[in-house]
Amino acid sequence: MVDKWEVKRGLAEAINDHDVHRLLDFFAEDAIIVSPVGLAEGHDQIAWLYEQLFKGFPDLHLTVWYEATGTDNPLMVEWTETGTHSGPFLLPDGRELEATGRRITLRGTCASFIENGKVVTHREYFDQLELYTQLGLRLSGDDPAPTCPGGESPEGP
Repeated sequence: MVDKWEVKRGLAEAINDHDVHRLLDFFAEDAIIVSPVGLAEGHDQIAWLYEQLFKGFPDLHLTVWYEATGTDNPLMVEWTETGTHSGPFLLPDGRELEATGRRITLRGTCASFIENGKVVTHREYFDQLELYTQLGLRLSGDDPAPTCPGGESPEGP
């Protein structure tokens, strides 16, 4: 029987080595990744997702600082990713953000469901606004403020 934590830790090591082929070995063929940047299904899409990340942040480093070892499935960890934005980074609207040279420090958590020694579902959670702010992006001021039913502003009449 494969130790699920060995799988989870091996995946983190492959990410830090930027070894897409090795990290795919930790995923089932039909695995799914769900994250703030989107959904990836199967090895081809998972490989593409990590290739984009490593292209945008060639020095990306993942530090796992908490493991919820008392759970069997999903395996939960909290992490910090650091890196320098020195390559193109794909934004949710399909545009590429050219290298800014900015350093990022992103905190997050993930849950991995492991069956038969492979990750079948991997869910990541992090604050996209925190990432985009560190990259020098900002929310657009062009959008009108939300209104409550009856036309009042959220602050009241």
